[in-house]
Amino acid sequence: MLLLFLALFYSGGFSEAYCQNETFRFGDPLPDAPELAHPGSFQVGMQTLDLVHKKQPDIQNFEEGRKPEYDRKLSLAIWYPALQEAGGQPVQYTDYFGSPNDEKRPLTPFNFPGRAVADADPLHEEGPFPLVIVSHGYLGSRYLMTYLTENLASKGYVVVAIHHTESTHENPGKFASTLYHRALDQLFVLEEMDRLGNRDTGSFLSGMVDAEHTALVGYSMGGYGVLNAAGAGYAPGFVSAFAQMTSGSQKLAERSMSDTSYQSTVDPRVKAIVAIAPWGMARGAWDAPGLQNLKIPTLFIAGDQDDISGYENGVKAIFDGAINTERYMLTYLNARHNVAPNPPLSPDLNKDDYMHYAEPVWDERKINNINQHFLTAFLNLHLKGMAEQSRFLDLPQNSLDETWEGFLPRTSIGLEWRQEKPGI
Repeated sequence: MLLLFLALFYSGGFSEAYCQNETFRFGDPLPDAPELAHPGSFQVGMQTLDLVHKKQPDIQNFEEGRKPEYDRKLSLAIWYPALQEAGGQPVQYTDYFGSPNDEKRPLTPFNFPGRAVADADPLHEEGPFPLVIVSHGYLGSRYLMTYLTENLASKGYVVVAIHHTESTHENPGKFASTLYHRALDQLFVLEEMDRLGNRDTGSFLSGMVDAEHTALVGYSMGGYGVLNAAGAGYAPGFVSAFAQMTSGSQKLAERSMSDTSYQSTVDPRVKAIVAIAPWGMARGAWDAPGLQNLKIPTLFIAGDQDDISGYENGVKAIFDGAINTERYMLTYLNARHNVAPNPPLSPDLNKDDYMHYAEPVWDERKINNINQHFLTAFLNLHLKGMAEQSRFLDLPQNSLDETWEGFLPRTSIGLEWRQEKPGI
């Protein structure tokens, strides 16, 4: 009994004892989860919010001689520290399998439970909290990474996941729309969260958001956008390729190093970024000047067998080229592209739906726990100034050389870690 008590105490087991007695929910710590994967002390609330970004270029309807605009609608899911409330109901998230354009896999909604409490009262007394903006891949949803969004909110962050119009499971628009709008969506949401977080706005976010300490987190096309929003301007050849896709549109040039106003769009409120399997480098999105313009501390996460974004000529090439920023890279050995999503809901899914979430080699739940651990350390360091968290980031490259800080013995196998300072 004493050994059990000590094991629970040192692993944080008392706060996570629900895992042994209730149904596993995405993000719950496995027995071998690293230290910072365990949830924090805050009850988490969740609410949704709809925004409109007025008079935006309607990229997917561009034609030669016709450049329409539209009011671009964005739906958000927002997680935040909340008051403890007896009887609060855990939220049910809704996403989709299949595709609206596939007769063999028709678009089908599904639900899954979270641990956040729907519409819980915000914990204003301890705010404001640093802001984390999360951007999904193509195709994806605001609920693609609830394991991460709930976890970070429990540790004292306001976490906002964007449902990117024309880039979701139920609304797969033209790819060119995602190429243009992704970084702009992220920056618009930052601006709106700062506005809504001001005192006396009447929003549930009033007094809750410290937008001066913001992180952008993106997966795949979300990572592509995060890098551009943070200073990695697009290469001339990529801008030309975009023009060919869009009947000659030059709009992407506004997000390139050749545009004199681009640099002014890098928002000083963004203090850190996380790019998980970011797409684009292998397709020419960036050249050396674009990568060298990235100066915000960056955490990269990738699989070394990524067959969507690429590794040596993809994510690792971005890491190597971003020589003017403090940067880290976590690599899952033998993993492909799916190093960010929630796990598959069930092993009984259609194989295409299953593989949209699953990793061929890794247990996605283990990946989720490792991501929770490293994002917590990285964001605590760069958004909250918790210098002691650097011990979880100052690691040997090879996880077999010694057990990494925060990992149980024998559990950091299959991982590599790189870190570089600016100018290296």
